[in-house]
Parts: sequence; structure tokens; C-alpha cells
Amino acid sequence: MTQFRSEFLHTLAERGFIHQVSDETGLDALLAKESVTAYIGFDPTAPSLHAGGLIQIMLLHWLQKTGHKPISLMGGGTGMVGDPSFKDEARQLMTVETIEANIASIKRVFSSYLTYGDGPTDALMINNAEWLRSLNYLEFLRDVGRHFSVNRMLSFDSVKMRLEREQSLSFLEFNYMILQAYDFVELSKRYGVRLQMGGSDQWGNIVNGIDLGHRMGTEQLYALTSPLLTTASGAKMGKSVNGAVWLNADLLGPYEFWQYWRNTEDADVPRFLKLYTTLPMAEIARLEALGGAEINEVKKILATEVTAMLHGRAAADQAAETARKTFEEGGVSADLPTVEVPAGELESGIGVLAAFAEKTGLVASNGEARRQIKSGGLKVNDATVTDEKAVLTARDLSSEGVIKLSFGKKKHVLLRAV
Repeated sequence: MTQFRSEFLHTLAERGFIHQVSDETGLDALLAKESVTAYIGFDPTAPSLHAGGLIQIMLLHWLQKTGHKPISLMGGGTGMVGDPSFKDEARQLMTVETIEANIASIKRVFSSYLTYGDGPTDALMINNAEWLRSLNYLEFLRDVGRHFSVNRMLSFDSVKMRLEREQSLSFLEFNYMILQAYDFVELSKRYGVRLQMGGSDQWGNIVNGIDLGHRMGTEQLYALTSPLLTTASGAKMGKSVNGAVWLNADLLGPYEFWQYWRNTEDADVPRFLKLYTTLPMAEIARLEALGGAEINEVKKILATEVTAMLHGRAAADQAAETARKTFEEGGVSADLPTVEVPAGELESGIGVLAAFAEKTGLVASNGEARRQIKSGGLKVNDATVTDEKAVLTARDLSSEGVIKLSFGKKKHVLLRAV
């Protein structure tokens, strides 16, 4: 592993964040000498980022923690075009109103990881719509577009993959890499940004920005990318069997978020402790040395630490306690995910298949519910379901007024009559 002089690159290297750096020696010297302003761009394609984007937020967190200034760039302008990188087809275009609503929603997460303000290392949140939406197209073509070679743009992997599959790449999307490169130049001129970071799939776009900056007279710019992560079994980070693992609490509560990390595969635990928590490396080494049944305790530490950074220590501890009550005591906790159903429906009865599929989404379909019943995978109030024609009624309500539905050992939802 390269020995870096700067605290930032040293921290990233030992924790496994670095995939590529455009000029290791030059960037390391700059970071060791002065406080550097760096940014990562986030596309507002949904009301929340998901766990797959958490590694980028952690990059900004460590940047600030080691004395530098982070910028979280919201793609209010580029979001109108859509990043074609490694996508099989064009993204659906969004209205300005949808983009702005998504940005307002996404913003809430960043303050859990970064300190925003007016100080020298305080973070800034900037929207590239500030300069992109007011561009004069002819002037932009003349001043910026002339610096781009179509031959070179066609050589980028993100473009080649689409063309090799004979999938359409619109002129609109083709412009995205020009706009992203221009962002780097604008941020350099407006805020003194010297470094852009991102996932490894953004390498070509970031290097484009460095080249454009050189041609348009900025100071030397730098690129740093992190590896695109998959789990040990090859699953994409930020995805679960129930869909995206959202960071916003209104889309995924702290308990469900905690459970996602608690279910980490054994082989991923040391790597995730380094990437997604701020535990000291010595403590991670101690935890990494534990094996056997103790790995489950380490997973709980991982889940609690990651959840605490996002949702706060109190919410993380509550999620851990909810899990303990549910799994170790076999009890019912009010903090489990809850679905409300009209009391009248329970009076007439809810089919057990509908309860697990339609009402709670614990399984994907009635057919899946039938298969799980045959294999003994579904429980109601901790009793295994054996009859697919069973009906849940008010008689199944506990003294707390809920019915506990369980899929396997780790997924539970409460039905509450209202």
C-alpha cells in the first residue's frame, strides 16, 4: 500500500476507499500542505439516496474530519439530462419541480455526516442549476464544446457498452459528460475546488473535467475514485430483497436500516466496518479477529454504528434493543415495522396469504406465500403457519392490539387494528 503523507489519503488507503487517483504524488503533496476543497456530485433521481451511495458520503466525511472542505453538489441542472454511465437505457426525464423536491428531501441526510456553515472547513451544499440552467447554448458550444473530441468520448467504457449492445445513446445523454466536466471547472473558479471524487464508474467523466480545466486555465485539478462495491455474494450494495435501502427515515425506518447491516454476510463485516463506520482501526482489527458465534455480535456492532451515524445514537440503540427483544426473547416490540388495517377488515377476516403479500409486503406474492408456508417459513404470533387458507381475525390480536407476522427469523411486521 502506498505510504501517504497526508492524513486524508492515509485514512482512505487503510480503510479501503481508494480505487484510482489521477496523480497520487501531486494530490498527496497538496493535501499535506494546505486545506483542499473537494466535491462529489449527487444526482437527484429519487427523494432519497440509498445505502449504495453511502461510501461517497463517507468520503466527504473523512475529508472534513482531516481538515479539508467538502462540497456536496446537487445535480439540479445535470439531473434534467441524466447520467448515461453504465445504464442500459435512457433515464426517464424529470420535471424541474420533481428535481427540486428530490433535492430538498435528499439534503436532510447530509447533516448527519457533515458540518455545514461558513467556516474554512465547513461543508457547502451547492446546486449546479446555478450555472447550468442559465447557459447560452451557442456561447457554451464555442467556449466549452470545442475542447471535446467525439472520438475520445466514444472510447469511454460507459458509452462503448451502450453502443456495443446496439442500445440507443441520445445526444441529450451524450452531453452529460460535457456538463459534468464543466461543473468541475465552474467549481474550481467559484470555490477553489481542486479535487473531484466519485465511484469508479465516474472516472472518465472526472478526468474529462481535469482535461477541460487544463484547457480553460484552471489550477491543476485531481481525481479520486472509490471502488464500486458488491457484497461477497455479488449483490449490489444498497439493494435488499424488499427493494432499495433508503437513507431517508421516512422511506426506511431506523430499525429496518439496522437490520440491513445486521444481515451483512460474514465475509463483508471487516470491510464494512472500515468503510461505513468511524471506529478506530485498532478496534476494527480486534473485532476482525473474532470468529465463530462472535461474528454475530460484531454484526450488531456494525449495524449499530452505521445506524448511529445516520439516525443518531438513540435511534440506533433502540433498533438494537428492538431486535434483541424480538429475536432473543421472542417478544413483540412496538418499534417493529407496523402496518395499520381497519378493524372492520379483521372482523370479516384477512386471508393469511393476503396478510403476508398485499398488506405487509413480507413476501412478493401470494404464490411466494404459499411456497413459504409449505416450507414452514411463515409465522403468525410466533406460531408456524400450516394452512394457506387460514384467516386472521380480531381473535389473533395480542394484548397490545397487534398481530405479529414473521418471515424467517429476521423479518417481522406488526398488523395493528385501527
